[in-house]
Amino acid sequence: MPLVVIQPSYGNPAARRHWRDTLDGLIDFRTHPRSDFLTSAQRRQLDEFHPGGTARFWGATRVQDTKMDRLRPGDVVLFTGKNHIRGIGEIGALFRNAPFADSMWSHDPIKGSWHNVYSLLSFTPSEIPYKEVWALPGFNAGDNFMGLRVLDSEKAETILQGLGIETQADIADDSARQEPAARALRTHTSIVDGEALHTPATRYVLAERELVVNRTEALLLQEYAKTLGIEQPRRLRTPAGITDLHVPRPDGSEVVEAKRASTRRFVREALAQLLDYAPHTPEPATLLTALFPTRPADQDLALLHRYGIDCVYRTHPSTFERTPAAQEVRVGMTPFWQQGDQPA
Repeated sequence: MPLVVIQPSYGNPAARRHWRDTLDGLIDFRTHPRSDFLTSAQRRQLDEFHPGGTARFWGATRVQDTKMDRLRPGDVVLFTGKNHIRGIGEIGALFRNAPFADSMWSHDPIKGSWHNVYSLLSFTPSEIPYKEVWALPGFNAGDNFMGLRVLDSEKAETILQGLGIETQADIADDSARQEPAARALRTHTSIVDGEALHTPATRYVLAERELVVNRTEALLLQEYAKTLGIEQPRRLRTPAGITDLHVPRPDGSEVVEAKRASTRRFVREALAQLLDYAPHTPEPATLLTALFPTRPADQDLALLHRYGIDCVYRTHPSTFERTPAAQEVRVGMTPFWQQGDQPA
């Protein structure tokens, strides 16, 4: 699990100038005169991560030395400012080099050089309001994320999962785990991807890495929550993961899982997640709801209804339709939702 760093970077004119200078474009570290400031080890590190000879960079002053010592390649940086996460990056090279830093950024008048330099394997511009982070378990409404902050492992996992951030390292790990099973299957039959999914996402590609921030589910959930009159959606951290929405009810609670598409793959994912989350709600789960951007196929609705799960889908802007499971099925399934795994 990578560490996650909250990096204020846009809240004042100096920060915005740094952003323009070293995040909006790639910086030449190989042929520019600044290359003379690099040690041989630093040059090798940059060449390894950025064989093209250019990269995006950010830095931190001496007061952050201890925090910067904790970071490693592949850790995730959330660049914040003006009440939004304005960019998301994955760390590449890290080193201390004041002359190199000074070739890109002017000194802070009090704290000095931004000598803790790091490059970015990927960088994704974004516009994610703080309120989406505040809605995640363990975060507080009104927190404006002042000062560089390294999140603990639980909060790091929460924010990556809650904001739909997929790092290239995560994708590579998943591929490595799946490949042996796929090879075994190929000896018996061919595997065909029958779905051409066009998933709206914020995506920025560098030759070195790719980082994806899926926004469809978050936007769909925000729109749905507003139709319920919920200004600050509540989410729960459970042993099974983070719920998309948790709604208290007079007879217990409703758990909502949002998906960015309505194909069978996503219906099955929603079904599995809802059944996994249900036993862990603080109030007994009495309603499970799968939320989609369009109406799923009849056979996929039937799959949800077989387990007593309601389906809600978007029909027009700010308009949603609920297709409920049969009441007798829901009543019959509720004890199984709430029971979860019992000790032998």
